[in-house]
Amino acid sequence: MLSRARKCSFCGSEIPVGSGLMYVKRDGTILWFCSRKCRVSMLEFHRDPRKLKWTEYHGKRERGS
Repeated sequence: MLSRARKCSFCGSEIPVGSGLMYVKRDGTILWFCSRKCRVSMLEFHRDPRKLKWTEYHGKRERGS
């Protein structure tokens, strides 16, 4: 069985198979992170990836608005 490549929940970059970190929140939501930088930015600093130029989500608007 082959694992598929995942996307980072914060920056949107591809995570190669066998690397990255899976974080499960108390409500059951699964978050995938490619690096410590992304994990800390989302979970500890509560940063918005749309405001950071190094993410793929920079400048994107929310769906439905």
